[in-house]
Amino acid sequence: MAAPALADVRAAQARLRGRLQPTPLLTCRSLDRLAGRRLLFKCELFQRTGSFKIRGALNAVGCLVEESERSGGGKPRAVVTHSSGNHGQALACAAQAEGVPAYIVVPRTAPQCKQSAIRAYGATLVPCEPNDKSRAETAARVVQETGGVMVHPNQDPVVMAGQGTIALELLEQAPEVNAVVVPVGGGGMIAGMAVAIKALRPDVKVFAAEPRNADDCYQSKVRGEMTPNLHPPDTIADAVKTSIGPNTWPIIRDLVDDVLTVSEEEIKQATRLVWERMKLLIEPTAGVGVAAVLSEQFQALPRDLGNICIVLCGGNVDLSSLTWLTALPGKGQ
Repeated sequence: MAAPALADVRAAQARLRGRLQPTPLLTCRSLDRLAGRRLLFKCELFQRTGSFKIRGALNAVGCLVEESERSGGGKPRAVVTHSSGNHGQALACAAQAEGVPAYIVVPRTAPQCKQSAIRAYGATLVPCEPNDKSRAETAARVVQETGGVMVHPNQDPVVMAGQGTIALELLEQAPEVNAVVVPVGGGGMIAGMAVAIKALRPDVKVFAAEPRNADDCYQSKVRGEMTPNLHPPDTIADAVKTSIGPNTWPIIRDLVDDVLTVSEEEIKQATRLVWERMKLLIEPTAGVGVAAVLSEQFQALPRDLGNICIVLCGGNVDLSSLTWLTALPGKGQ
């Protein structure tokens, strides 16, 4: 598959116009003081289905329907994907809007709130084991059984192009931005955004942020070759447990400036800070980017990086899992 280009991201933006609203860019003085910089929060938690994933899903399903109409073959028989939850919800929603059946392969350990939301959008949920191999194999089987089309959550170029529309919005909303910090799992969002940012504003730094317990992107950058997680990662940031893949890796290798890793404690503290200071119910995966900007590693970066955008990627919080909250010392920072 060819990597998406700026033209693909612009085409996705045109395809999504009128179907999605731009998400707001918010600020918070107390977090600015903690970071020692001006922070801009791109609030993808306010997007339809509660995360940025709807951008890529709508773009992918829209492309499939357009191709089917051009060929006169009718709508796709079905769409299939594997997802820890957010992409599954998004694809289910996009497919429902087009009247196409959706089959979502979901790790059995995925948050129940996300599994319930997938079902609520009318999709068929297919459980699998919580590892990349089981996800891929189960999805391949479902594609064969249903005659559906696989829409990969992060390796499909049209999905990446859809996620890249975040960057187009951001550069219009905040032309003064110096750097962007993006949580990374499979890498679809950061790949799409990096393609757009580096084409339009090569001076803007692009940083990936990931849990230290799931640091395949960091290891890949250090070694210069794709280095997947050897075992299912143990992290509260459930949406970034998957590893970067063969289509996102070359883009990350060439266009992402650096990868920042953070501890589980830092993710929890940052998530709680956003809840308390900004009154935004982000999921811990969104807290990964906030934790990265507050980390000692980021503090050591040049001070001319004064306007930093953090993508708050989603707000699908599993409220039943918040036992970790009571274990945190104190009440934030």
